[in-house]
Amino acid sequence: MIIDNVLDTARPYLENRTITDAVIGLSLIGIELDNGNVGLSYMLREDLPSGCSTFGFAQELIGMKALDGAILVKEGKNDAEKGVGLAILNAASRQQKLIDIENHELFFGIDFLPSDIVGMIGLIAPVAERLAKKVKKLIIFDKAISDKDDNSNQVYKMEEQSKLLPECDIVLLSGTTVINNTIDGLLKMCSHAREIVMVGSSTPMYPEAFKNTGVTVLAGAWWNQEHKEELFKKISLSGGISHVQKSMIKKAVHVVK
Repeated sequence: MIIDNVLDTARPYLENRTITDAVIGLSLIGIELDNGNVGLSYMLREDLPSGCSTFGFAQELIGMKALDGAILVKEGKNDAEKGVGLAILNAASRQQKLIDIENHELFFGIDFLPSDIVGMIGLIAPVAERLAKKVKKLIIFDKAISDKDDNSNQVYKMEEQSKLLPECDIVLLSGTTVINNTIDGLLKMCSHAREIVMVGSSTPMYPEAFKNTGVTVLAGAWWNQEHKEELFKKISLSGGISHVQKSMIKKAVHVVK
């Protein structure tokens, strides 16, 4: 499983680190490590269990070993616990020296062609708006929208993934596919894609972990730790990515085959 690759790759950056602060909002999760590094993850809300004390695990986060917390991304009992694990991984990823893609004129460093059929797993509206003007067809899947039977964003039914993803020349996968454990199955469907990009703030920025998986680009984010207090306050007030943009350090790196 890819999450095992991520955890193995991240281990050297997690060892000897502890969690010093955490915030779990309605839209985002934030984690701070003892070296000051900050990581975020999206909060998948659709399948969270009910109950006012369901998420008491968070009371034990402060002071926890980062390695123990990161394992929640795989072993967590619900998407909140898994999101915390991913946020810890994203904070630890700051210790790497990653080389950004230099050609910023291209979207994620990729040349999208007018003849391309592009799949998008997890609607990212600004990206979808730009891509729709550049390619032949944009096929969007988003479970939260599909579950509500909302066709306003022209989102395809989830059961059509196995039919339509093999037709795509390029696929954009949300980093949240790591949280809900769908990434391995989705990658198997992307058999025709010449480029697969994992995109969004939840993307685990560990390119070594994605070798030989089909993923060609990781397009995620790091966070300005000097903004930590303001950043965590906004998350605590249900802020989303649009509210924390000024603290974002966009990252896009190639996965070397």
